[in-house]
Amino acid sequence: CLILTLYIMKGGSAFCGENPMKKILMLTTGGTIASLPSEEGLAPTGADTILSHMGPSAANYDITTQEILTLDSTNIQPEEWKIIAEAIHQNIRLYDGIVVTHGTDTMAYTASMMSFMLRNVPIPVVFTGSQVPIASPLSDAPLNLTCAFAMAASATPGIFVAFDRKIMLGCRSVKVRTTAFDAFESVNYPYAGVVDSSGLNLDRSVIPPQRGECVLEDTVDSDVYLLKLTPGTNPKLVDLMIEAGCHGIVIEAFGIGGLQFVRRDFVSKIEKAIDAGIPVVVCSQCLYERSDFSVYQVGQKALAKGAIQGFDMTREAAVTKLMWALGHTRDLGEIRAMFHTNLAGEIAL
Repeated sequence: CLILTLYIMKGGSAFCGENPMKKILMLTTGGTIASLPSEEGLAPTGADTILSHMGPSAANYDITTQEILTLDSTNIQPEEWKIIAEAIHQNIRLYDGIVVTHGTDTMAYTASMMSFMLRNVPIPVVFTGSQVPIASPLSDAPLNLTCAFAMAASATPGIFVAFDRKIMLGCRSVKVRTTAFDAFESVNYPYAGVVDSSGLNLDRSVIPPQRGECVLEDTVDSDVYLLKLTPGTNPKLVDLMIEAGCHGIVIEAFGIGGLQFVRRDFVSKIEKAIDAGIPVVVCSQCLYERSDFSVYQVGQKALAKGAIQGFDMTREAAVTKLMWALGHTRDLGEIRAMFHTNLAGEIAL
């Protein structure tokens, strides 16, 4: 049995020839994994490029492909998220699992948004991509695809990212490196699984249970702005956001949670935004560990004016959750309640 044929060690096992082939749908969206050289640099192509280079691992599954987009992930935006979510939702009753190939630069945003648009998916939906095009002899794509297909065949429902032998919740994945093969990490949350010499090892205790029916909830409000503070940021930027018609703001503040109010008063600007009916979510710039704006005066002042804490959410999860929440309601109380509720594993309360 080839090492490319992975087997599950926790919560069940699948060995070579033991079970019939799982039906897996591969949705392709473009990205580096499907890119080929062009006069303007690497440009994405379609599903045929991926299939032609997958190698022997493809023979272990009954694979159907569907090319839904052919884009560099930089160009995947809320409009494309709806296309991806609809394609997944239309097929979740027809396949044992779904693999979505995607460019790495915005894959964490897409996987986070799918975690909100498609809660309670009844099958594994696994995003993957690569740092090097699959046609390259040194590409990381074949291994990433092998891990993604193994996870898709694992009968473990949820939205996941598979990369560099690691399986992580979609809403906890973050791209942390630009060129290295270990480009993604699961931030502030254990890995859902790892691949080693014993196969695909899942930690089912950290995978949120699915409750209820999967309903497509793809109405979002993309007028959300992310602002990262520096020790000299002009608070008038918030005024400009309000004037530009933004509907939600995410602020990456300092440390465990603090916004300056001496000379450059961001606290009063948060109050102004909230008075205008614009929710303001505050997170930490620090990648690891949770924020807590109740610890210091510079954080408590923001909370007193109505800021919503992001706690240990990734910036990708905070931004996409706010877009998704605003797609449901403009009521600040309801949005606050959503941010204090763990919907898909994105927050530990």
